[in-house]
Amino acid sequence: MSRRKKHICVIGLGHFGWELATTLSRTCEVLAIDRDQELVNAIGDRVQRARALDTRDEGALAAVIPEEIDEAIVSMGENLEASILCTLYLKRLGVPLVRVKALTDDHAIVLHQVGADEVIFPERETARRVAAHVANPNLLDFVPIGGDYQVIESRLPSTFDGRTLSDIGLRRRFGVFVIAVRRQEPESVEFLPDADFRLRSGDVLVLIGREGDLARLHEEAR
Repeated sequence: MSRRKKHICVIGLGHFGWELATTLSRTCEVLAIDRDQELVNAIGDRVQRARALDTRDEGALAAVIPEEIDEAIVSMGENLEASILCTLYLKRLGVPLVRVKALTDDHAIVLHQVGADEVIFPERETARRVAAHVANPNLLDFVPIGGDYQVIESRLPSTFDGRTLSDIGLRRRFGVFVIAVRRQEPESVEFLPDADFRLRSGDVLVLIGREGDLARLHEEAR
């Protein structure tokens, strides 16, 4: 029995909304919406459905949102009135999860007040990721998980090659935990590796710890 695909509505086809809609369409049923008919025509063959309408019209929005919708993503941050009204209408229509792009902190506050489940600041997130990669070239990816804790993926520093986890003492010295090691040759993943697990060049460490502790580790391990 095939698994049901998620039904996602992406509203606003600027750069962020366009990339989001076309990427999600690979694994989800995507309805893309924008006021600009040309943008809707251009994306029409890259998503499952596309509609041109003014989302400030609650009736027009209600007519196209399917009952089986799982979530909506509103990417009209440059038009504060439209994004606020659209968020309000989507929640009135019973959309279970509404994520909304915001430009300012005040915009985010209003969006939360009208029902947004999550507010997104794409430019801030992109800037943080770029800054993290500039500061630490070994960093492959990171995910904030609350407070100042992060889960990160990092290439093995050359100073750790051939040493065991016990030898390098990440927990003792930095308060950082290794939750997995991804190995390329042969391709494998070692979850919660033992203290005697020996590292080698090409390994990718999956680490969890405080942002400051992780930064200190990478500074000393260069």
